[in-house]
Amino acid sequence: MVRKMFLIECGALTLNVITREALYHGKSVEFTNREFALLEYMSQTPGRILTRTQIYEHVWGYDFDPGTNLVDVYIRKIRSKFTEIHDAEVIETIRGTGYRIKS
Repeated sequence: MVRKMFLIECGALTLNVITREALYHGKSVEFTNREFALLEYMSQTPGRILTRTQIYEHVWGYDFDPGTNLVDVYIRKIRSKFTEIHDAEVIETIRGTGYRIKS
């Protein structure tokens, strides 16, 4: 990961945290505010496994309801946007633990 004041570069993904723009393999990708916040959080520590609870608390800002699959739904939406551009896995599922973004 390379962080240049307001840019986060993580492999083929570049996030501009000021303008909320995302580039993947040089192509612009549109994300909702929540999707972008999730990507920004995960991109700050590439390779680190983040539990659903950590993601939920950081991105949504309140206690995690273990019965919800909200994090999974957002991860799936983000993955589908990446797959439209390039068929590579950016976010990896760590079974029984959580997710991590590849660096």
